[in-house]
Amino acid sequence: MVSSKSIDEIDEQRDVENTKKVEAALFISGRYLSIQEMIGLTDVNPILLRKILDDLKDRYKDSAIEIVEREGKWKMDVSQEYFGMVNRLAGGSSEFSKAEQESLAIIAYKQPMKQSVLIKIRGNKAYDHVKKFTEMGLVNKKKTGHTSELTLSEDFYDYFQIERGKKIEEFG
Repeated sequence: MVSSKSIDEIDEQRDVENTKKVEAALFISGRYLSIQEMIGLTDVNPILLRKILDDLKDRYKDSAIEIVEREGKWKMDVSQEYFGMVNRLAGGSSEFSKAEQESLAIIAYKQPMKQSVLIKIRGNKAYDHVKKFTEMGLVNKKKTGHTSELTLSEDFYDYFQIERGKKIEEFG
């Protein structure tokens, strides 16, 4: 016969394991995850998942790491006050090639801009760059005539933790 204490221990152990799964999913994703995506990754009940997210948010609130919610999606990120330091540390390896960084910088500086202008400046490889940026949600692409107009999305500002409306010269 199983005692009530062992049932409580089993429940507590399962809760700890579920928390670890959610924490690992947030840590490794590097992007905002919807509740549905997290359920698919962790197989955690949606009601329990929301409690775990709130608990993790509290656990990390006085840390260099934070759990951020935006429009019903969740992400683990570096706290704003340490972002500059982490950027310097991560400067050696980036998820963007140097060419992609240059294309994105031109879009950020000249937006709104025509894709055809970017292609003239950067060459045909910029088509691939724009495709990647739009898939990541960093750049909005709107068809205008024979070309497209490129602008930065809200996700761009969130991704790079930049204040909207800040001048390019102030990035840093």
